[in-house]
Amino acid sequence: MFRWSINRFCAGEEKRVGTRTVFVGHRPVSETDAYVEQKFCDNRIVSSKYTVWNFLPKNLFEQFRRIANFYFLIIFLVQVIVDTPTSPVTSGLPLFFVIIVTAIKQGYEDWLRHRADKEVNKSSVFIVENAKQVKKHSEKIKVGDIVEVKADETFPCDLIFLASSNDDGICYVTTASLDGESNFKTHYAVRDTTGLQTDDDIDSLTATIECEQPQPDLYKFVGRINIYRSNQEPVARSLGPENLLLKGSTLKNTKKIYGVAVYTGMETKMALNYQGKSQKRSAVEKSINAFLVVYLCILVSKATVCTTLKYIWQSNPFNDEPWYNQKTIKERETFKILRMFTDFLSFMVLFNFIIPVSMYVTVEMQKFLGSFFIAWDKEMYDEEIKEGALVNTSDLNEELGQVEYVFTDKTGTLTENSMKFIECCIDGHKYKDGISEVDGFSHTDGPLRYYGKAEKCREELFLRALCLCHTVQIKGGDNVDGLRVNQECWTYISSSPDEIALVKGAKKYGFTFLGHEADYMKVQNQKNEIEKYQLLHVLNFDPVRRRMSVIVKTSTGKFLLFCKGADSSIFPRVQQDEIQQTKVHVERNAMDGYRTLCVAFKELTQEDYKKINDQLSEAKMALQDREEKMARIFDDTEADMHLIGATAVEDRLQEHAAETIEALQTAGMKVWVLTGDKMETAKSTCYASRLFQTNTELLELTTKTMGDSDRKEERLHELLLEYHKKLLQDFPKNSGKLKRSWTVSQEYGLIIDGSTLSLILNPSQDSSSSNYKSIFLQICLKCTSVLCCRMAPLQKAQIVRMVKNTKGNPITLSIGDGANDVSMILEAHVGIGIKGKEGRQAARNSDYAVPKFKHLRKLLLAHGHLYYVRIAHLVQYFFYKNLCFILPQFLYQFFCGFSQQPLYDAAYLTMYNICFTSLPILAYSLLEQHINIETLTSDPRLYMKISDNAMLQWKPFLYWTFLGSFEGLVFFFGVYFLFQNSSLEHNGKVFGNWTFGTIVFTVLVFTVTLKLALDTRFWTWMNHFVIWGSLAFYVFFSFFWGGIIWPFLKQQRMYFVFAHMVTSVSTWLAIVLLIFISLSPEILLVVFKNAKRKNHQVTKRLPSSGTSTIFMLSQTSSNHSFSWNE
Repeated sequence: MFRWSINRFCAGEEKRVGTRTVFVGHRPVSETDAYVEQKFCDNRIVSSKYTVWNFLPKNLFEQFRRIANFYFLIIFLVQVIVDTPTSPVTSGLPLFFVIIVTAIKQGYEDWLRHRADKEVNKSSVFIVENAKQVKKHSEKIKVGDIVEVKADETFPCDLIFLASSNDDGICYVTTASLDGESNFKTHYAVRDTTGLQTDDDIDSLTATIECEQPQPDLYKFVGRINIYRSNQEPVARSLGPENLLLKGSTLKNTKKIYGVAVYTGMETKMALNYQGKSQKRSAVEKSINAFLVVYLCILVSKATVCTTLKYIWQSNPFNDEPWYNQKTIKERETFKILRMFTDFLSFMVLFNFIIPVSMYVTVEMQKFLGSFFIAWDKEMYDEEIKEGALVNTSDLNEELGQVEYVFTDKTGTLTENSMKFIECCIDGHKYKDGISEVDGFSHTDGPLRYYGKAEKCREELFLRALCLCHTVQIKGGDNVDGLRVNQECWTYISSSPDEIALVKGAKKYGFTFLGHEADYMKVQNQKNEIEKYQLLHVLNFDPVRRRMSVIVKTSTGKFLLFCKGADSSIFPRVQQDEIQQTKVHVERNAMDGYRTLCVAFKELTQEDYKKINDQLSEAKMALQDREEKMARIFDDTEADMHLIGATAVEDRLQEHAAETIEALQTAGMKVWVLTGDKMETAKSTCYASRLFQTNTELLELTTKTMGDSDRKEERLHELLLEYHKKLLQDFPKNSGKLKRSWTVSQEYGLIIDGSTLSLILNPSQDSSSSNYKSIFLQICLKCTSVLCCRMAPLQKAQIVRMVKNTKGNPITLSIGDGANDVSMILEAHVGIGIKGKEGRQAARNSDYAVPKFKHLRKLLLAHGHLYYVRIAHLVQYFFYKNLCFILPQFLYQFFCGFSQQPLYDAAYLTMYNICFTSLPILAYSLLEQHINIETLTSDPRLYMKISDNAMLQWKPFLYWTFLGSFEGLVFFFGVYFLFQNSSLEHNGKVFGNWTFGTIVFTVLVFTVTLKLALDTRFWTWMNHFVIWGSLAFYVFFSFFWGGIIWPFLKQQRMYFVFAHMVTSVSTWLAIVLLIFISLSPEILLVVFKNAKRKNHQVTKRLPSSGTSTIFMLSQTSSNHSFSWNE
């Protein structure tokens, strides 16, 4: 998933062929060999983006890559080069303000990264050199150095584990800073180096390590160590992830360890993983770009119209400038086309404020600051894990309000991933609860009574398999003479909750796992006897094999292989006559919603084991394609086994998971469950979580419905056409907004499994049904819910991509808790990670992380709804207020002979977007609640009112544009009619053009600010402060700029203009009247809505508990006036 971040090392991880050789302690293999120091990167961590020398050019280059910034830079250069009507300051100052603010923000963030880097790089470490410990800074560590790390210290680089204070060569670490997993992980030293527990011993080691080049996967490592001893053949041992201690991990429950550095600095796995992931962009940004194009066209049109009309007007000799004006003579001597072009540029500069440059910085601030409200939400804080919501990407806040498809994992997401052992079956006999001395723990009930009980030896074999076939470790308890006592203090630790449940289940029935001692696993049987088994090999679980095995040697010398895994993985590998009696129980347990695992065993001869051991040893030594070679050996080894039985483990549904899914569906979202579980288990969970209702008709595309393998594709095609025809009858083509209305009488649900999906997405070459995918997609889109079971991680991402790329590009959201969900989380528009029990890979790669699935309800229905409404209002408001600002300037040209005379003073042009109108809309976009959060959460239907980017469609955009045009006309012509008598005072003093422009500007500032006040439904002290404070600041600045407060300004053209203006009663009357006329459409709309609300109160009794939905919706401002009655 982070493949691109290592391109500087190689072309790609899959094609990596390079290896590195590390000399332990920088010692040559033999004394006759000369040691040549190898060149690897040092251990400095550099997470910063800039340096003192490149900050300015690099930051400026990145900022001017944005089209809006580059556009205003061009306008500024035009003002500098061409004789334009406004000063370069008018466009330069807002641009430089945006650039400087952004640069300060990015520079501060980078300074924090520099400070964090310095803290890490200057931390102290101890390196063993010449049998002595040398204290150095972490950044001085080189590849090949032997490092000592003590308890609770963090590993300074990636180390190969050589020895620890424990005689068995084991250490425990936590990797919370890497993947969020807080449980202890066990790492092992190579058995040939476990005895090197002092500085002298470790300094005597002569060895080389061959390993792969750096790559970011935290869970993969391939290498081998060659140990050289005098007068002996060198010994080669394989190295894997269990031998690698990662930078950022912390040593726990171990006094000290020795390790040799293999990856340092920016080549450590932690550094490679923290180089970021691909950026996601929201649909709102696309709307902003579309609106920008429209306003750019308006700008060009205005400039073209004014340029044309200027030359038409000047074609009349009486309208041209007089003969004594030297500029006219000079102009007549230049080319007319050049003059027209420079005039066009001048008009472009004059009207360029219609493009809101400051909107970008406001949007960035709104997203950044707004993300804190999610993290601060106390209702999304989980007491169990002591954590709340986490925002990894603030760019997608508004996208949370536009989700149409939700793709969710099952285990750990809908369910708790807290496993409880329920029952098991052995040789077809059901065992559940209860123990008795007479019959062991056999228990029959219901229809299974006639099964009797299995043989005692088979029962014990099954329980031994549960106690041995796992990777569970024991934490706590006291160790006396090799035996653990005080079992009440034990804690089982494992990366999989299933394994802990099975070990606890075996303990309940008399077989207790006592932990590891060197290479042995200890088990206490029903007779309280201690049994020891030598652990020879662990064939680890992986999502492809869907099983795990162990090979052990008994005290009598027998070699046994125990295997557990999914039924689909185990059944093909056991004797076929043993399957049926167990299969009945597995299917019944799955129908009850339990997670099932099958258990098998195989006895190996001495020759069989020797062959397997030789093959595994050879494969483990391979540096290239090790995993593929191991997989082939595992496949051959886990064959011809004997089925013992199966287990059933319950994974309870998470609290409020069903209510959350119901709310999401009511909100118009389609919920798909993508899981690796078997169909029956997943289907039961879907009914329990209300994804499927009792009246939902299920359409199945599974291996079971495909039937005979010879004609699978034909049967698939028949089913696809049958389902398609059925759905088309119930969903006629003319049904408009089907996806947002669940008004149809019959609901359909689709169930598909991984193998059938492979047939659909990857049909055979000779298949005539190339339209499988399109028919399947149409079926999916017409179903209210979909269950995809037996899904591989890659298939989950394929499903998300398929829906994401359909017509209309619906907004998709993926939510999961495990590493197998990362691919679909990264693929969806919005990725949500659950901080679950399967590690934090999902949360680490997500855009947002929440503790529980139930928190998705508030995240989407409340936060998502509000963020979308806020930012949509912000965008529309910015375009509206800038249109109000520039339209009077455009109209003024018709009354000044198109001479490019500015209507507003340069200070007002500059300060309008920066100071006078910026803070109120920022506060609104952070704090507004047009509908209170409780109503939004309790009534999911409100979410549909803003779906499909409703507030940034062309209809509301045209409304805002009309409103801006209307108010611009009122501003200009209202003041124009006031100036029909230019003497506005009783003393006959005449007001000039700067007074005219200042009156227009005053009406403008008050109107657009009061418009926002009218739109505000949720008032806080912050709203009051910024709205009334902005108006007060405008008045204060006008007096200041007019020379009243600061007399040195008296030489400029605005001297005493504002002060004289406010002394006129006519001006006061005009300002108040024009503000009222401008806002009258909004006021009338509010009055009309209130009257409508009162009418509804009479005709329909409102809920007594509080404010009704209709009431809340009726208060929305005109730009987002969505009510149930529309």
